[in-house]
Amino acid sequence: MASSKWSALVLNALRFEAGWLLCVLGGSWVAAVAGSSLLAWHLWRCARPGEWRFIAGFALLGLVIDGGLQLLGGFDFNDQTLVLGLLPLWLWMLWPLFATLVYHSLAWLWRYPLLAALCGAISGPLSYYGGALLAEVTLAAWLLPVHALIWALLCVGISRFYQP
Repeated sequence: MASSKWSALVLNALRFEAGWLLCVLGGSWVAAVAGSSLLAWHLWRCARPGEWRFIAGFALLGLVIDGGLQLLGGFDFNDQTLVLGLLPLWLWMLWPLFATLVYHSLAWLWRYPLLAALCGAISGPLSYYGGALLAEVTLAAWLLPVHALIWALLCVGISRFYQP
């Protein structure tokens, strides 16, 4: 039984990583198909009752946060098509995909708020940096430190309100 649980957690993390790569490398059309397919699979086979609300809320939060940073000049997406004039679909899709980790492969982390903040402060900006390099997006010099703060706060917030 324990082996089955670990397998499910590893597969959850691998699905996110595959989705991240498909979205960043494939662009918005691939993100629309692959991202929504991965989300549908998660909701159908893995999600807790009502988890869809958290995922939807996190997706909206991503649109607000990254959309606001876009309006402040944090991103230059060149000629990419933007959802609501703010973000390319591939970037926005990463938010609900990340949310699929919260109650599953990252559940252990929320018991340790300081570690969660540190992990968020490091992994959040690294994800944006790597994605920007692969998707040919230019980031303002101030954006990665701001993302470090945002993701640290997001992870502390998840730690505070997380209910297993």
